[in-house]
Amino acid sequence: MDIDRVLDALKRNNMDAVFLQSGEEALEKVRGMLKKGASVASGGSMTLRETGIYQLITNGDYDYFDRTKDDRATNKAFEADYYLAGCNALTENGELYNVDGFANRISAITFGPKKVIIVCGVNKIVKDLDAAVLRVKTKAAPLNAKRLGCNTYCAANGRCVSLLKDNPSMTDGCSSPERICCSYCINAQQRIKNRITVIIINEELGL
Repeated sequence: MDIDRVLDALKRNNMDAVFLQSGEEALEKVRGMLKKGASVASGGSMTLRETGIYQLITNGDYDYFDRTKDDRATNKAFEADYYLAGCNALTENGELYNVDGFANRISAITFGPKKVIIVCGVNKIVKDLDAAVLRVKTKAAPLNAKRLGCNTYCAANGRCVSLLKDNPSMTDGCSSPERICCSYCINAQQRIKNRITVIIINEELGL
């Protein structure tokens, strides 16, 4: 993997991009980007928690829209000054690939908040979209479904049921009512330059 190639690709796609060595550096980077008192929302992300960024944005210095405590927070996120999230995969071509159950995270990344900050470890970088799809089906979705206690094939078996087929499509999966892979989003070229900042950390973080 050539990290400079990934950074260059993100910048060609009109996303700001930075490569840092540790979660601690990422925490300080985000702290410097946020204005005290600003409105902030976030998607569910193990990476944000592992780096201390989630703890930062919920410490009272910001107007945090907490969707776990207020049902209106999901809609209010579209009005936030800052939206923070991890990502399921980042391709070497500078594309963000994310899959959601309710689409609240991918919706906010794509439209609404004035500034979006994506934080991910190097383990999320994949060669292309085919590899991104496979990463979700074999790693991100099974681990997240198990973590959330979802009654799905992938939570029980460690990989998507669609992989039992020949040439499964991106959206093939189970029909469980607790399925977490319902909406799929690829963020590539951005109309608003640098609305999205991608912070890549030289560590394995998240799922």
